[in-house]
Amino acid sequence: MPGENLTREEARERAALLTVHSYEVSLDLRAATDPAPADGPRRFRSTSSVRFSCAREGATSFVDLLAPHVHSVTLNGESLPVDRLFDGTRVTLPTLRAENHLVVDASCAYSHTGEGLHHFTDPEDGETYLYTQYEPADARRVFANFEQPDLKAPFSFRVTAPAHWTVLSNGAEERREELSDGTHATWTFATTQPISTYITAVVAGPYHYVAGSYSRALEDGTTLEIPLGALCRRALAPHFDAERLLATTRQGLDFFHEHFGYPYPFGKYDQAFVPEYNIGAMENPGCVTFREEYVFRGRTTAAAYQGRASTLLHEMAHMWFGDLVTMEWWDDLWLKESFADYMGTYALAEATEFTRGWISFANNRKAWAYRADQLPSTHPITADIRDLQDAKLNFDGITYAKGASVLKQLVAYVGREAFFEGARRYFQRHAFGNTRLTDLLAVLAETSGRDMAEWSAAWLQTAGVNALTPQVSYAADGRVAELTVLQEAPDSHPTLRPHRIAVGLYRREGGVGPLVRYARAEVDVTGQLTRVPELAGAEGPDLVLVNDDDLSYCKARFDEGSLATLRAHLGDIEDPLARALCWSALWNMTRDALLPAGDFLALVRDFAGAEDEISVLQMVHAWALMALHWYTPGERRAAREAELAEAALGELRRAEPASDHQLAWARFFAGCAVSDADLQLLSGLLAGSARIDGLDVDQELRWLLLRSLTAAGRVGEAEIAAERARDNTASGNRHQVRCLASRPDPAVKAEAWSSVVAGDTLSNALVEATIDGFSQPGRRELLAPYAERYFEVIEGVWRERTIEIGMAVVRGLFPMLQDSPKTLEATDAWLAAHEDAPPALRRLVLEARDELARALRAQAADV
Repeated sequence: MPGENLTREEARERAALLTVHSYEVSLDLRAATDPAPADGPRRFRSTSSVRFSCAREGATSFVDLLAPHVHSVTLNGESLPVDRLFDGTRVTLPTLRAENHLVVDASCAYSHTGEGLHHFTDPEDGETYLYTQYEPADARRVFANFEQPDLKAPFSFRVTAPAHWTVLSNGAEERREELSDGTHATWTFATTQPISTYITAVVAGPYHYVAGSYSRALEDGTTLEIPLGALCRRALAPHFDAERLLATTRQGLDFFHEHFGYPYPFGKYDQAFVPEYNIGAMENPGCVTFREEYVFRGRTTAAAYQGRASTLLHEMAHMWFGDLVTMEWWDDLWLKESFADYMGTYALAEATEFTRGWISFANNRKAWAYRADQLPSTHPITADIRDLQDAKLNFDGITYAKGASVLKQLVAYVGREAFFEGARRYFQRHAFGNTRLTDLLAVLAETSGRDMAEWSAAWLQTAGVNALTPQVSYAADGRVAELTVLQEAPDSHPTLRPHRIAVGLYRREGGVGPLVRYARAEVDVTGQLTRVPELAGAEGPDLVLVNDDDLSYCKARFDEGSLATLRAHLGDIEDPLARALCWSALWNMTRDALLPAGDFLALVRDFAGAEDEISVLQMVHAWALMALHWYTPGERRAAREAELAEAALGELRRAEPASDHQLAWARFFAGCAVSDADLQLLSGLLAGSARIDGLDVDQELRWLLLRSLTAAGRVGEAEIAAERARDNTASGNRHQVRCLASRPDPAVKAEAWSSVVAGDTLSNALVEATIDGFSQPGRRELLAPYAERYFEVIEGVWRERTIEIGMAVVRGLFPMLQDSPKTLEATDAWLAAHEDAPPALRRLVLEARDELARALRAQAADV
C-alpha cells in the first residue's frame, strides 16, 4: 500500500507541524468470540478521538490507519469524504487549524500474525485471548493515530468485551460497567502519562491473573506503592510460577530505583504471558507482554529461568530507557535497546540469584552480536533508518547485544558512578520527551569529564568487529620476552578502535591440574600493535587469553601454543568466564574458517561434558549442531553425526540423574541421533520401555523425541495424532504441525511449502512451526526442488503478506541446506536481477547469501 512504509523525512515533517495533546480510544471487542466470517478477517470497532495543534494553519497532514473499512472521519466537527481521503493506510487531513479535534470511526481487523490486535482461540477449552503488539508501527492496525515515536501524548482507553474477561491496558482500571445485555461490560482505564503510540497496549480474555504489590520508601519521605500483576492463559495456570516472577520483579524494581533515582512513573506493573507472540517481550508501560513459552510446561534448566529473568529485567529497564525517555526516530533505537540489554544483565547479576549472568552474556548474547556484525547488512550502532521496514529489520544483534557490549565498555571508560549519575540527569532532563544520541553523550561528558565525541565516533558510528591476537616471544629461560596484541579489521570495515582489555596468562602448575590464571594486565589497545609491558618477564604461559574478563567487544584469537593447549585442556580451565570466552573464541574461529568444523566438533566431544555452566553448555550444543549441518562437508557429515551422537549418549548416561546437565544432554542427543540403536532408544524412552535413571520424559521432551523420530521416518501421521490427543493444547498443536512437516516425504514437503507460501490461513506461530519442520536437515534431497522455487516466490510473498510473515518466509525457506556453489550462483543471479526490490527484502537475501558463502568457506577449510 502506498503509505504503509512511513519514511523518516515524512515523520520529521509531521513532527515539525503537529503537537499531539491527547488520545481517547474506544475498542468494541464483543464479536471476538463469534464464529469467523466467511468473507474476510474478523473485525472490531475502533473509535479514536485525537486533539492536536498545527504550527501552520491551513496545512495538510495525515493520520495513520490500517483498516478494512472506515465508517466516518470528523475533523473539527465537519465530516470528511472517506472514499477520497482514506487510501487504506492513511487518512489525509486537509486545512488544519491551530487547534484540532479529529474523530475516526473504523472497523479494524484482528490479526493472526502477531501484529496489531492478535486473536487466538485456545484449542484446549475454546476460549478466546487477545493482545496487542505494535513495535515499530502497528498501533495503526488498531486505532487511528500519528504513528511515530516523537509524537507522544497521554492516552485514555475504553474497552467493551465479554463481562467474564480480564481486560488490561497501560493505565489502571478506573471503572467497569456491566452492559444491559448482562454478558458484556465496558472497562475505562486511567489516562497515561505522555507515551509513544507503539507502547500502548490492550490485553483481553479470560486470563488467569495473580496480584501482588511493591512498596518502597523514597528519598523525599513518601512511599511508592506499585500494584503488580502476572497473568497467562487459564490452561497454563497449573504451570504458572507467578510468585517467582513477582519476586524477580521486586528485585528489579529495587535495583532500578536505587540506581536511576527516578521513581517508576507509570502506576501499576502488569506482566502478561500471551500466545503466539513474535518476539521475546515488549515494554508497554504498566502492561508488559511476554511470549508464553516463558511459562514452562515441564522440566527445564536453570539457563531457561535465567533467560526469562534477564528478559523480565530488560523490559523493566525500558520503563526508563525507552518509555520515560524515548528516541526521536528509529535511528537511535539503541538508546533504548542497547541500554535495556546492558541494564537487564547488570540487574540480573547484581540483584537476583543469577550472579553469573555476565557469563551467559559473554557466551550467548555476544555470539548474536558477532554474527550480525559480520553480515553485509551490518551497520553502526546508531543506524541510518530510512523508513519503517528498515526499522523492523534493525531489531538485531547489533542494536541489542553489540550495543550492550559497547555500553559495558563505556562504563569501564567513564566509571560506574559517572555512568549512573549521567543516567539520572538524562531522566530528569528529558522525562516524557524524546532524545537523540547527542543528548545522552552530553550528560555523560558532564559527569565523567571525558571526551565522548571520540568514543562515540569509534564505537557507535562505525560498523564491524575487530580481532585481537596475542603475539608472544620467549627468552632463553622460557619466560615472556615480549607480548603484543595485534588488532585487525576486515577490509569492508577497516576501523581500528581503542579497546580497554585485560590479558590473562594461564598455566597448569607442574603440567597437571587445572588451568589457572597467574598473571593479568590491563592495557589500552590502540592501532595495529600494542605492547603489554607489564607481562614481560612473566613465566611462560600455557594459554594467553586476550580480552580476559570480557571487558571489550572483539573477537579473541589465540597464538599457536595457546591453541594447542585448548585442544588438549579446554575443559581444565578453572574460571567459568574464561572457559566461556575460549568456547566463544573457538566458535568464531570456526565460523571464520580458521578452525576446521571437525576440530570444533572434536573439542565438543572431548570437553563439553566437563562444562559445568549450563547456559554455556547449551550454547555449545547449538554451535555443534550448526558446525555439523552447515560447516561440515557433505561426505563427512554422516560419520561426524554418528560420533557426536555417541558422545552425547555417553554424557547423557554419565550426567547426574535429574540434573540440568542430564536434560541438556538428552535434548542434544535427540537432535543428533541417527543410528538404528540411537533411534530405538528414543522410541523406547517415548514408549516407556527404556529408561535413563533420573530423566523425566515429560510432555515437552516427548515432542522433541517424536520430532526426531518423525524426521528419521520412524513414525508417521498416526503416532503424531496420538501424541496430539495426549496433549490437546496450544503447545501440542504447534508441536503437531512441526512434526507433520518434518516427515521425509515429497508430498509432505509440497504441502508444507504450499501452506506457507501460497496460503494465508496459518497463524504466525504455525507458519514458524511449519517452516521449522519443512527445513529439517536430515533429508536434503527432499528440499532440492524448492531452491529454484524460492527465488520465484519471495517477491510475491513480500508484497502480499505482512512484514512479520514475509520475514519468516524469506529467512526460513532460504535453501541453506542446498549448500553448493550452484545455490550461491542462483542467489547472486536473483540479487543482480532484482536491484529494485524493496531494500528490506534485499537485505534478508543478502544476509542469507552471506551465511551460505561462509558455510562453503568453512567446508573448504575442513577439507
